[in-house]
Order: sequence, then structure tokens, then C-alpha cells
Amino acid sequence: MKDLLLITPPFTQLNTPYPATAYIKGFLNTKNISSFQTDLGIEVILKLFSKDGLQKIFNQKIDLHTISENAQRIYVLKEEYLKTIDQVIAFLQSKTPTLARQICSMNFLPEASRFNQLDDMEFAFGNMGLQDKAKHLATLYLEDLSDYIVENIDPDFGFSRYAERLGKSANSFDELYSKICGEPTFIDEFTLKILQEKLELVQPKLICFSIPFPGNLYSAFRCAKYIKEHYPHIKTAMGGGFPNTELRELKDKRVFEFFDFITLDDGELPIESLYENICHSEQSEESKFKRTFLLENGEVIYKNNSTRHDYKQADIGTPDYTDLQLDKYISVIEIANPMHSLWSDGRWNKLTMAHGCYWGKCTFCDISLDYIKIYEPISAKILVDRMEELIRTTGETGFHFVDEAAPPALMREVALEILRRNLVVTWWTNIRFEKSFTKDLCFLLKLSGCVAVSGGLEVASDRLLKLIDKGISVEQVAKVTRNFTEAGIMIHAYLMYGYPTQTIQETVDSLEMVRQLFEMGILQSGFWHQFAMTAHSPVGINPEEFGVTPIKQEILFANNDVDFTDKTGIDHGKFSFGLKKSLFNY
Repeated sequence: MKDLLLITPPFTQLNTPYPATAYIKGFLNTKNISSFQTDLGIEVILKLFSKDGLQKIFNQKIDLHTISENAQRIYVLKEEYLKTIDQVIAFLQSKTPTLARQICSMNFLPEASRFNQLDDMEFAFGNMGLQDKAKHLATLYLEDLSDYIVENIDPDFGFSRYAERLGKSANSFDELYSKICGEPTFIDEFTLKILQEKLELVQPKLICFSIPFPGNLYSAFRCAKYIKEHYPHIKTAMGGGFPNTELRELKDKRVFEFFDFITLDDGELPIESLYENICHSEQSEESKFKRTFLLENGEVIYKNNSTRHDYKQADIGTPDYTDLQLDKYISVIEIANPMHSLWSDGRWNKLTMAHGCYWGKCTFCDISLDYIKIYEPISAKILVDRMEELIRTTGETGFHFVDEAAPPALMREVALEILRRNLVVTWWTNIRFEKSFTKDLCFLLKLSGCVAVSGGLEVASDRLLKLIDKGISVEQVAKVTRNFTEAGIMIHAYLMYGYPTQTIQETVDSLEMVRQLFEMGILQSGFWHQFAMTAHSPVGINPEEFGVTPIKQEILFANNDVDFTDKTGIDHGKFSFGLKKSLFNY
């Protein structure tokens, strides 16, 4: 038995746990509060993509005359899928590396439409090798099966999201509520069976769901409904990235049919307060809450009556990955690109160098919210202490610093501390393309084990970078990316199109600038995002200053992405395919 059960609902990542529950468990350890954590996402995927799971999928009734030619092909090859699935999953868990040779022979795996995109494998994997080539082929094999599930079993399925459309700025709770109250889906049945096993094992008093993305929201509600129906004595709470950004104006009381509490921003103190209220309520006359929504006398109220201050980053403990099945995660390679594969290939211990963003000015960003606004770096010594502790507890020496933007001065201190201790680690992080990333600093970072950085180039146009208040220029980005490249560190650029007042010519010019960076070899991968106006960004708070008109809607549930009209009248969505295809080709 444990007091708290911490859950990441399906689905986030296949290759490594989303770190929120590990952060919270590490903090709870410092308070001697007992907890158990589980990533339902990976557990459901492993049940689904097993011989028994696939058998259930292929047993679902379908009309072979009405399904697509691709689905027909997969169905006809079902015996081949049933024969190979357990072997492929074991290979992607790094348990059977010798299978790579069979996979690469190209006559082992059944193939459907995803394999049509195979171009020049020798070109793509000449610099990645046999294991990576096999991982890429095995990933295509899983994606074929995913296509079959989406077409014939459950249109909401996705490897890193589930029913995401229901959570994306759902100003009203109606559609989501209707689906939660309907029959459980095929995927839900897997989820709820595993959830029941965890509840019987842990017998918690409080269950905390961490919901980082819209693609976790539906499953969290489905699980919470199951708990309320079968274990009504257990309290349920929700926190994480989704409520922090989307549910700040929550009014719909139906949400509290499923969740007793919804906490905002840093989770440590709000969860400690919930624990004290639920497990030790006799100690205080009036319940104290920190940034928490709850239902009181039939009304949704927001309580923040605790006078205690949030914990300093130095005092929240080291993330604790205990309970998570670290050897069961699967590494996948969707695109034949060494930099791009970092997000989906290999187990990474997640740490943060600094809470918030030291720049905090970008006009498209949620700079009014605490997770960006409150900047608090951690000392290099404490950080590297935490790295050593995680190496001891997980056996993994790979680290992904998940900062909004890692501060260059602190990166330098961390690199020196790693070198002083003679640690052999591999790490990567997110940065701003600051001029302080000199050749010398880039070489120092490389020596300490830094293999890659990602950063926002956004729109490769000096006029728009100034409007965004990015604090960088295209020329500066080119110099910094060259410094990283010459030191042997890979670079991924986040790119944006459709920013207010952006013209078609500026989008084309931006694409050409990106092409040149690739041609010069100083950019290894990138990703285009269409600009989205969020309620908590400077553009969302003062839209008229940026030439956009928001389309107002009544907010009863989620509020983050805001629909708007741009005075230029350009439909930026029509560039989406071309921009993404160009990156794929570069």
C-alpha cells in the first residue's frame, strides 16, 4: 500500500518515461510520503502490440470489401504479423540486437504502405548503421499496424497521443463529456484492465494524474470515471502541462464528477497540501490548498489559501524513476535522421537546469504563466550530483535537459563540473541561439558529452524576429550553428510560419534561408509549426497590437489556442505540406 498513485495516462512517448511523475516522486521522497508511479501509456502499447493484442485486433469484425487496399493487405498478412510482433518489440527494447540482420534482409517483416516511403537506405543509414536501419524498418512495421487500427478499430489511436482532437482548445466540455459517458473503446479496455491491477496492488488514498498534452486528456478522464465507479473512496487529482495552460478559467462543474481536485503550475506544494488534507485532515481546522480547483457547495471554486511559498529548485529532490519499467520502453526511428531520432530513440534521464526562461520575452510564448515567468537556475554542483544519483539508480548515462532554454553560463559550469568529476555522460538540451555560444564554449560542451542542441529559429527573417522579440538575428543564428557544427554538436531548429503580418514572400524567403543552412551543413534537422495564438502570450493578451482579431468564445472548459483572423487575409495552412516536405528532402 502507498498513500499516492501517480499516473501518466496514455499516450506520451515510447522510448522514455515522461518525467513529471518521477519529478513528483523525487519530491515526495524528501517528505517521506509514500508513492507509486506508473506510465499507463507504455504498458498499454506493450499489451496491444503483442501476439495476444494483435490477435484481438485481427479478431475485430471488418468488411474486407469496404476497407482500403492497404488494410486488406495487412489483414491478409496477419499470420506474418502475429509471428513477428513479439520479436520486433523485444528488438526495439534492445533485448535481441542480433535480429537487426534479419530485419535488414528485407524479407523478414511483412510490409504495407509505410514501406513505400523507403528511398535510398544506403544513403540514409550509411552514417547510422545496421541497428538504426533495423529500428527504422521496425518502426515502419509498427506504423503500418497503427494505420490498420486507426482505419478499422479506433480512429483516435496514435502512438504518442490518444483522442487528441477532444482536448485541443475545447472551450466547451460537451464533446469530451459525451465520449467519456459512452462505451469504453477497444483501447480503453486495455487501459482499464491495467489500471485495475495497479489499484489492487497500490491501494492508494489519492491518485494524481499528470496530463502534459491534449492527447492524454481523454484517457485520464476515462480512468478517473472508472475509479469513481469502482473505488469511490479514492480521491482523484489532475495536474501537469494541459491544466496549467488550458484550464485556468475552468467553470464546468461536470469535470468534478471525475476529478476531486485540479492543481495549477508547480505541483510539489499543491500535492503536499492535498496529501495533508486527505491523509491528515484532523491536524487542521480549515483545509489549506495551493492553486487548486475543487467543487464546494455545488460550485467550482479556486482555492489558494495556503500561505506557504513554493519550494526552491534546490530543495525538490532528485527525480526518482522507481516503479517505472525502464527496460520495457521501445526505441523507434521514424525519420532517417540522426538528430531527429534523439526524441524517439534511447532512454534519457530528464533533468532541468533552470525553472522558467531567462529571456522571457518572445511574443508567441506563454510568458505570463509561472512555468516561463519564474526563472530560477540550479547550481551546477547540485545538477551534477543529481546526474550521478540518476546514473546509480537507473543505470543510464544519457540526459535530456528539458529546459525552455538552457542558460549558456550555467551550461558552461555544468560542463566544467562533469569534466572535473571525470564523468562519461551523453546529453542534449534546448537553447536560444545566443552570441555567447562561442567556438570555445561549444568545444567545451562537446568535451563534456553534449551531442546535440535544439533551438527556435522561428521565422528566418530579421523583421519578424524583431516583431517576435526573439533577441537574435539570422546572421547570429548562422554563426552559432556553425560554432556548434564545427565542435561536432548536431542542431535541430524549431521553425514557424503564419506569424501575424507575415507575407507569402517572407515565408518563401524563410524557407530559402533554411535551405542554405542545410546546404552549408550547419543545421541537421528542423520542424515547421504553424503559428498558434495562445491566450497567455503577448499576442493573445494584446492581439490588436499585432494586427490580429481574436474570435471570442465562451470559456467553460479549456482555453489556450485562440482562433483569430489576420489582417493580411493569407491562408497560411496551404503552405503546411510544402514546408514539411521540403525539410524532409533537405
